[in-house]
Amino acid sequence: MAVSRISKNDRRIQLEREEAGDHLYANRVRVYPKAVHGMARRVKWAILIACLGLYYVMPWVRWDRGPGRPNQAILLDMAHERYYFFNLELWPQDIWLLAGLLIMGAVTLFLVTSLIGRVWCGYTCPQTVWTDLFMWVERLVEGDRNERMRRDAEPVTFDTVWRKAVKHGVWLFIAFWTGGAWIMYYVDAPTVTVQFWTGHASAQVYFFTLLFTATTYVLAGWAREQVCTYMCPWPRFQSAMLDDQSFTVTYQSWRGEPRVRGKRHEGEAAGDCVDCGACVTACPTGIDIRDGIQLECINCGLCIDACNHVMERTGRDRWLITWDTLARQAAKKAGRFEPIRLIRPRSIIYAGVLLAAMSALTVALALRPTIGLSVQRDRAPLFVTLPDGSLRNGYTVKIANKTQADSPFVLSVAGLPGAVLTVSEESAKPAPVLTLRGAPDQVSTYRVLVTARPDHLPEGTLPVIFELRDGTSGERTTYKSIFMGPATYNGGPP
Repeated sequence: MAVSRISKNDRRIQLEREEAGDHLYANRVRVYPKAVHGMARRVKWAILIACLGLYYVMPWVRWDRGPGRPNQAILLDMAHERYYFFNLELWPQDIWLLAGLLIMGAVTLFLVTSLIGRVWCGYTCPQTVWTDLFMWVERLVEGDRNERMRRDAEPVTFDTVWRKAVKHGVWLFIAFWTGGAWIMYYVDAPTVTVQFWTGHASAQVYFFTLLFTATTYVLAGWAREQVCTYMCPWPRFQSAMLDDQSFTVTYQSWRGEPRVRGKRHEGEAAGDCVDCGACVTACPTGIDIRDGIQLECINCGLCIDACNHVMERTGRDRWLITWDTLARQAAKKAGRFEPIRLIRPRSIIYAGVLLAAMSALTVALALRPTIGLSVQRDRAPLFVTLPDGSLRNGYTVKIANKTQADSPFVLSVAGLPGAVLTVSEESAKPAPVLTLRGAPDQVSTYRVLVTARPDHLPEGTLPVIFELRDGTSGERTTYKSIFMGPATYNGGPP
């Protein structure tokens, strides 16, 4: 059966790539991916719809946290230094939890890559998702691969101009709502939407909306595969995650070679590959999967759909290009059976590290303190000597009450015998302990004066520990500081 030959435009692109390969620097060879239909394409559409749906809808999901508090389910409230995720509220002091979450994400990516290759890049990476959407708009307006190549190769006409204008207009519209939706994760969505269109939003809102509009338009509309190949660091070290048991998009050379194009003669040694180039024209990064695993391959599987279609038309078995491991392909070539080995040292190590990270993060969240204490000693003056010979130091004490209750907090000092405390703005009598109010979900600041007559001050300082206790729950926390005085101090007159 005859198959379609490589077009003149395809041959031109092939020659440009061969010439570019001989130079250290070369102009970009534009990729014109062809639309395909099949299992991989359907899965990509489903994931694309799910990802974009979540991205655009989640800022509008409400979550009741009580009066006076934001009711957006997911909100990174920069103005009030809070991060809300449904029932979870994180403070700036909890930023280390974000580090734990990033570690979990990285290890998960390592585990998934070691098992089924670069599927994150091919299906769920934001660059892939938005690029797929932009290419769908491009095909809808300008036509499929051959039509776009023909228009770009011919002189500019009115038909070409209006189609490209419409395409770029739709791209900018999508990019604008992408940037607008991103801002809604930082400011209440209904509020910022009204403020934006009435001209009352902050300069930061307009700036970042335009910034993300521009980056989405450039990266998804113009850069495309250049981001995956040159800007993203993941392709550079993904090979360290893969081994011969990892599932990747694989061309079965033992079955497809030697390639024969066109009509086949009886007795001729020929593989199933008819060298039609469908796998290359379907690839969003423009590579030939028959050359083996490559840095540019994002494991999307669109070449599989394209090849399966050709195999059906030529009456051959499907899955000449498939998902498989290198070990199984070597075994098939040798005529023996090789089992799928998902459980192996590499995957066990990644799974163990991921489980440990998840357990540690879960425990950390469960035991996360609901109170915080910060103490900063006054620098001027370092200390004051009172008429009775005792010493006084001033401290700025900050109490973080992460609960929704207006709790009393008890503050005391350890390591400084006989110390008494007072709040500088109050006229209360100094006492060994202070009872301070902690406003709910806020940081309360007090200037506390500590007066004591220590026995001696080695080198003019003495380590002390501030202790804070929640009068309602009994939870405690401490903060280490120092008490200062003259190095020659000997306790002062009796």
